[in-house]
Amino acid sequence: MSDTDITNSTNSTNSTNSTDSTDSTDNIKGTAGGGRKLVVLDMAGTTVADGGLVERAFEQAAERLGVEPGTPDHAEKLRYVLDTMGESKISVFRHLFGTEELAHRANSAFEEAYGALVDGGLVTPLPGARAAIEQLRADGRTVVLTTGFARVTQDAILDALGWQDLADLTLCPADAGGRGRPYPDMVLTAFLRTGAVADVSDVVVAGDTAYDMLSGRRAGAGTVAGVLTGAHDREALTRHGATHVLASVAELPALLGESP
Repeated sequence: MSDTDITNSTNSTNSTNSTDSTDSTDNIKGTAGGGRKLVVLDMAGTTVADGGLVERAFEQAAERLGVEPGTPDHAEKLRYVLDTMGESKISVFRHLFGTEELAHRANSAFEEAYGALVDGGLVTPLPGARAAIEQLRADGRTVVLTTGFARVTQDAILDALGWQDLADLTLCPADAGGRGRPYPDMVLTAFLRTGAVADVSDVVVAGDTAYDMLSGRRAGAGTVAGVLTGAHDREALTRHGATHVLASVAELPALLGESP
């Protein structure tokens, strides 16, 4: 067989395999529904009004570890907490306190303080959030709520709002192997656990922080929507990968109702 014949034979085989692969992928996506059917939503700042609770809980936790309010050290640490909103809280405390033992002490104190504030009725849903989630599910979409908090705090928020059965699935960093945002792990865990779509490009991620945007883009989500009800502004959300920026999550059902 000549070199020309070998090349022609290889090209023919590759062309056939490419066609078969495309047909197979289309069939898989067809059976899974495709069409942006999996929606992964952040909680605090996106669907839940935080109202400064993170800052208040951090101040209580920091004081327990000897960080005095009003000092430069306190101001620097608080600035970092606010700048990294959306990140797993244990990761934040690892950065701030240096050792694993101190990080876990700080995280436990923070979660305890935040939980007490939640129990005190200081957490509320953002306007239109519940209705948006209900509409998304009524439209045949699977909705997953995610957080950078520990499971105990996430459950306390859900209980306080009466949202235990509002979403199809809820995830915290521990459910995804321990890594929170900006890693893609929680988005990919939602993709794997729900089986709602066959391709990560059919996943929708929505959040209020730069880390939400990064986690969505790193996971390969086709729609990464920033909302302006939380920590970061339009410029930060866009710079970190938002494909859309919405006034609030209440606008998400209408966005997804449009053609991709």
